[in-house]
This record gives sequence, C-alpha cells and structure tokens, in this order.
Amino acid sequence: MVHPDFAPSFLINKIKLRYQSPNSPEGPTPKRSSHRIRSSSDDEMGSMEASTAPENGSATAGGAGGTACNGAGAAPNGGGMERRLRSSAASASWAAHLPLEVGTRVMCRWRDQKLHPVKVIERRKGSTSSSPADYEYYVHYTEFNRRLDEWVKLEQLDLDTVETDVDEKVEDKATSLKMTRHQKRKIDETHVEQGHEELDAASLREHEEFTKVKNIAKIELGRYEIDTWYFSPFPPEYNDCPKLFFCEFCLNFMKRKEQLQRHMKKCDLKHPPGDEIYRSGTLSMFEVDGKKNKVYGQNLCYLAKLFLDHKTLYYDVDLFLFYVLCECDDRGCHMVGYFSKEKHSEESYNLACILTLPPYQRKGYGKFLIAFSYELSKKEGKVGTPERPLSDLGLLSYRGYWTRVLLEILKKHKGNISIKELSDMTAIKADDILSTLQSLDLIQYRKGQHVICADPKVLDRHLKAAGRGGLDVDVSKLIWTPYKEQG
Repeated sequence: MVHPDFAPSFLINKIKLRYQSPNSPEGPTPKRSSHRIRSSSDDEMGSMEASTAPENGSATAGGAGGTACNGAGAAPNGGGMERRLRSSAASASWAAHLPLEVGTRVMCRWRDQKLHPVKVIERRKGSTSSSPADYEYYVHYTEFNRRLDEWVKLEQLDLDTVETDVDEKVEDKATSLKMTRHQKRKIDETHVEQGHEELDAASLREHEEFTKVKNIAKIELGRYEIDTWYFSPFPPEYNDCPKLFFCEFCLNFMKRKEQLQRHMKKCDLKHPPGDEIYRSGTLSMFEVDGKKNKVYGQNLCYLAKLFLDHKTLYYDVDLFLFYVLCECDDRGCHMVGYFSKEKHSEESYNLACILTLPPYQRKGYGKFLIAFSYELSKKEGKVGTPERPLSDLGLLSYRGYWTRVLLEILKKHKGNISIKELSDMTAIKADDILSTLQSLDLIQYRKGQHVICADPKVLDRHLKAAGRGGLDVDVSKLIWTPYKEQG
C-alpha cells in the first residue's frame, strides 16, 4: 500500500485547506473553488480523456429530457420540431429504464464535464418524492480505480447509452486495454497497494461486494479535508456519516466538528504516542507499540483502510509496531504516512502495510518509508522483505527501490560480487535481488553459473528508468534498538 511520490502543485487557502484525492490518471478532476488545494489530478486529466467520451464534449445528460447532440451545427428549417419529437420519444424510452437496475452500464457526466462509462453499483431513493426518476445511483467509473466511485444524480447520466446485458468479462478486458502505457505508469507511481493476506478470486469478489459502497465520504485531519477512496469498517454508529473528524495526534474520531473542538482543548498529545527514533530537519519518525497504544493502532488501521482497497484490517494490533512519519512545526508533529511491521516474523518480513496520506503524496515520502524499513533491518542485522503477496503496483514500487540501490552499488564496485554480498550490504533478501536483476536482464548463465553483467551504459539506462530515489534517510539521525519482548 505504497503511495509515492512526485510533488503536486498545491494552492493553499489561508483559512482552510481542502484536498481531494490525487487520482492522477485514475480519474477526472473535480471542480475547484478558490478556497481549496488544487488536486494533482487537475494537472494530468487533460491527457486522460476517456476514449468513449465525445471528442467535442458537446453531449448533454438527458435526465431532464434533453437528448445528446453531436454539435455538428445548426439544424435546418424544421429541425426544432424534429428535435422535440426525438426528445419526446427518448423521454418515453428512458422512463422504461427507471429506476436503473444495479449492474446497469451507462455514460455519466463527471465533474470534468466529460462523459465516462460507469456501472451502477447501488441505488437509493431520493428524499423529495417517490417518482422512479427520484433516485440516486452509486456508480463505478469502469476505466478507473474504485476510489472514484460516488453517488450521482439522474441528470448526470446519459440514458441514451443505457446497457443492461453486457458481458462483464469482455467489458472489463476492453476497459483494461483502453489505458495507455503512460497512464498505467502514472497510476503505478501514485497508488500502490499491498495486502496483509492473499485474496483469491472468490475472496476478492466477496470483499468487493462487502465494501462496494464507501461508508465515509470525507474526513478532516489536521488542516486538511480529504476525500476518502474506499470503505472502512468503522463501528456501526459511524457508518454513513458524510464526514468524520480526526484528532491528528491521538487519531480519535468524532461525528461533529464541535466534538473535535472540545476534544482538542483536552488532548495533551502533540505527536503520535511512542518513541521518537528519527529526526532530520522537520521530519520525525515515531515508533508506536500496538500493545502499549492499542486504541491508537486500531484507529490508525481504520484511517488507513479509507485509502487502501485490499488491506486486511487487524483489530489485534498487539503484534505490530507502527512507524509514523511526521512533518513537525511549532504546532506539533503532523502525520504524513506510516508503515507497520510484525514484532516477530518467521518469514523475515520487514514491512506489513504502508501508506502515505493523500495530501502528502508525490513528495518522496513513500520511497522514504520503504528505505527506512530497510535501515531498520540493517540495524537488526537481518535481511528483510515486504509482506507477501505484493500487488502489481506494490511490486513496481519495491522493484524501483531495489533497482536504484543495487545498481548504484554495481556502478561503484570493482571486481566480482555475489548475490549474498549484495544482500549483506543492502539487507535486501537474496530472492528479491535475483528477481530484480533478472527483470533487468543483468543475469546471464555462463559456464554453469549465474553471472551479473554490469555494463556501465546499461546500468545508467536502467537507473534513469527507475527514476529518482525520493528523500534520503540520514542514518546518523536514527536512534533505535531492535524490539525485544519485555518480561
């Protein structure tokens, strides 16, 4: 669940900061007011138009009785009557579809004013009447990640495009082919997930059915209001709250702003509970023991699940250590992300779950957290590896880290070097080193053994493709001893 790097350009409101999810190419950008942070997706969606959207952007949603028009020019004489007849016929046709059934596919006008294909996931009656037209629909934008799923009104849907009998497998395959290599790469860079447990096909379907509708739309955390991405299993009394308010220091959450304001007057914390083990400039890292700070650990998991799709939520946090990264100022230490690790792992896992919060993505923090986990492994005198299975996107982030670390060593090293020596130097597991070098075609089989072929020009090309390494971990600022069970 890594969410690295590449800083967005933010516009900061003097009174209140507003942040919407940095979905880069995973979705169109919302409308912006002058009183909120500009989402990074605003800069990228210009090249992200859905291939099914009309090129001239002139089609109109037909919920109010209008029909889609191709913008080809003014109608000839009598065209007005023809349009009215078409509109009347279309309205009668639409009425037969309402209310739309769950599973219906249709084009939806997003906040970028373009049409995108969606699938109806859920529906609910409106509050004004019992008319079939008075429904809201929870839709999934089939070209993009589930984080963009939302409730929409009928007028946002182009009912001329309603499809009810679509082969989902064919549709899903076609959708996946629409994304360009550049778009997939940008998604990979901004959104990486890693699950605690492997989800087979049946489990994945069950998971998506249970979590298909987001139960919390927004949260307020410190000076940011953040749109959530996914369902999180909060206690029932918090379900369907339009917004939750978190104390950014103890992570207690409330339903109302007034409750948070009262809480902040009594909360003594100005940083995560636990030991500060790293400080460099304005960055600090705190180690939080889940056994000593159980409520904080559970609340952190609730919070993280809002931004991680296939994360297994652990209520027994006693077995985990949480490493919480903060930006510090005169008001306190503000969480930007974290990773967790098991206190004792027989599989040499040095990281279980990792997240950079949306307002702090694209600043190098995700890569910093990965690097930090390996510095802890070096201090322990062990090799480490992230908990499996890694998602495709998680593997991409780790593969980038492994590539940069290994190739920098190979560039500087003179003479022969073995996989074990590389593992001892980097704390990267030998299997991860071997798979990384093989993926780069740097391993050849000669005279009965595997040989690393490190041509300098080839190494430079791979390093350039791997991108920058993010923020550096200053090991001299790390004051930490490995965990030992007390008593």
